[in-house]
Amino acid sequence: MKTHRFTLLQRAYLTLICRFAWLLVWLINSTTRVHVEGLNRLEQTAAQSSIIFSFWHNQIFSWSYLARFRDIVIIISRHFDGEFVARMIALFGFRTARGSSTLGGADALLELKTQLESGNDVAFTIDGPRGPIYKVKPGPLWLAGNTGFPILPVHVQPKHYWELNSWDRFRIPKPFTPILVIFGNPIRVTNNPDLDRWLPRFQATMEQLKDTAESFDWRTFQVNWNADKNRRYRYRRRHKNT
Repeated sequence: MKTHRFTLLQRAYLTLICRFAWLLVWLINSTTRVHVEGLNRLEQTAAQSSIIFSFWHNQIFSWSYLARFRDIVIIISRHFDGEFVARMIALFGFRTARGSSTLGGADALLELKTQLESGNDVAFTIDGPRGPIYKVKPGPLWLAGNTGFPILPVHVQPKHYWELNSWDRFRIPKPFTPILVIFGNPIRVTNNPDLDRWLPRFQATMEQLKDTAESFDWRTFQVNWNADKNRRYRYRRRHKNT
């Protein structure tokens, strides 16, 4: 669904709400305290190839700030709500491939394939765009199997947050709350994967990462990340396609 198909009122609404959402995301996340685990997994994976990041849909609020301005290409639906998300994350330096499991998904996957082969990283909200919550979709597996690039699971867990009454129980971290970010082990998928075999493994990996984050002992929390470090940090130490 292209922007020019929206009514004048819809376009005005999108412009207003996206700017407000961007400001809200920036202000709240800038007050949070962050601990990152598994950074070595991210760096080692990035040193070898492009990455397919995978995380849950309800973590967009935190992820869009933490992964900002790294030219990551993320798949976003063509629906009206997808247009809102696409415009908001563009303000944080993301690029988008438009499509979903119900509309334009094949074109979006091919666009992500091209981006990976060009040396760019891509990302999926793997239970989006409409759920069910915490149920992985096959897109990342297809992409990994047809490109040879690994999936890197990510989980973002605020200690205190507001939970919206939406299908994904969307999370907005409360100001000044500690946040745990965990990068899991990369998943390397065989060529032309058997999805009936790989989907349960992918689901189990994401659930294990979620369980680890939710059982974290917050008494051991130590800040090892801040806005200045995030701005200077480059997880890929070498030039693309070298």
